[in-house]
Amino acid sequence: MTEKKEETPAAGASRRDFIKNTSLAAAGFMIVPRFVLGGKGYTAPSDMLNVAGVGAGGKGESDIANFAKSGKANIAYLCDVDDRRAANSVKKFPKAKYYKDWREMLDKEAKNIDAVSVSTPDHNHAIVALGAMQLGKHVYVQKPLTHDIWEARELTAAAKKYKVVTQMGNQGASNDGTRQLAEWYNAGLIGDVHTVYAWTNRPVWPQGIQWPAGKAEVPKELDWNLWLGTAPYKDYVDKLVPFNWRGWWDYGTGALGDMGCHLVEAPFRVLGLEYVKDVQASVGTVYVDEFKRGRFPESCPPSSHITLTFPKTKKTKGDVTVHWMDGGIQPERPEELGPDEKFGDDGNGTLFIGTKGKMIASTYSSNPLLLPTSRTKEVDVKQTYARVEGQSEGHYKQWVEACLAGYGKMEVSSPFETAGPLTEALLMANLAVRGHDIVPKGRPESIKLLWDNNAMKVTNFDEVNQFVKREYRKGW
Repeated sequence: MTEKKEETPAAGASRRDFIKNTSLAAAGFMIVPRFVLGGKGYTAPSDMLNVAGVGAGGKGESDIANFAKSGKANIAYLCDVDDRRAANSVKKFPKAKYYKDWREMLDKEAKNIDAVSVSTPDHNHAIVALGAMQLGKHVYVQKPLTHDIWEARELTAAAKKYKVVTQMGNQGASNDGTRQLAEWYNAGLIGDVHTVYAWTNRPVWPQGIQWPAGKAEVPKELDWNLWLGTAPYKDYVDKLVPFNWRGWWDYGTGALGDMGCHLVEAPFRVLGLEYVKDVQASVGTVYVDEFKRGRFPESCPPSSHITLTFPKTKKTKGDVTVHWMDGGIQPERPEELGPDEKFGDDGNGTLFIGTKGKMIASTYSSNPLLLPTSRTKEVDVKQTYARVEGQSEGHYKQWVEACLAGYGKMEVSSPFETAGPLTEALLMANLAVRGHDIVPKGRPESIKLLWDNNAMKVTNFDEVNQFVKREYRKGW
């Protein structure tokens, strides 16, 4: 159900500026377009896709396993900065050659790789993905697509420039739920949607805390410098790796980055949303000491309520207001929902409010329901969108088959042309959150940020624009 959109040119800096700051330039190896290796639209000489997995543990481990499960992907290379995390994948795929540095892997093995899966912490997504795309490799990148808005814009443009098949790892985009919601909406069952609520019980990792004092010994299996990658240098601390990095702005994007691509994906597709017009946020504070509450700017807040305004689209009659809530905050239960019925899946959900009715869904757009829920079985709307075989599990096979077919030959559920703008919108919301910690003296703490999408900047609070495009660590 992908809709074609006009590519928005990257603003503020050129692709060349981006490359100049990457480790690719620092490493000094040549970027060879794929057509030199085998022609534009080149596919593997066999019916198997040679995949390199950058990030072989955790979510990367399950991604790699699902590609292999398709029966059409050969896991040819594994790359991870932490041998402990990679151990299971190394055992499962003993024939895969193992690297610690993705730059070395691409330098030495480019001619043998067809596609690259990127499942690193958020702050290194863009640099690895762009390095692969410049070599003409198809890419699958975990959500959120990037750490910064500028990076998302660059990857969206790069996918089209290098003519590679792309997919973001928000597997719910391949579920039937998104398609069912769109069919109900297109049939006019709930009228014109003007308001959406999306909420999550995350974070389930520490947020709103102070950076740990002191430093710890780096585990011998971990290359800390490579793990940091583009982020500023800091001494290693316990319990940051492998999961708790999500709560720190240098590496992660908080609960919104983790769950937003799953919960806001359906409103984006169903309503044809594209970019944010303005955003405002309220954030939770933490206990600091007696009679004092506050926040720690290095850490994402423990909870937030963010309100985003999207301009009118071809599928709405006016602007659309999207409310994001995390940290366990939920919207008021709809009056059409029974007092004992689940609201989403309890911890997470998405609610559409239209002029004629409402509909809800759970994480990954699962279990879509019209309200009252009894109405769901009473309606019969014609299926207009093709379903993905295997739904969320088929998200991986879909990408593998599209890569084998070649650029532009098969549709995927979350190509960068849609995943990029979705990620930008979510990261725009994080600008409002981060703005609370850098408010100039004499200015209200909570203001509405106005966004110029073409110039890619906030027009009324310049201080937050530093987070649109961060500075990479020297050498990266």
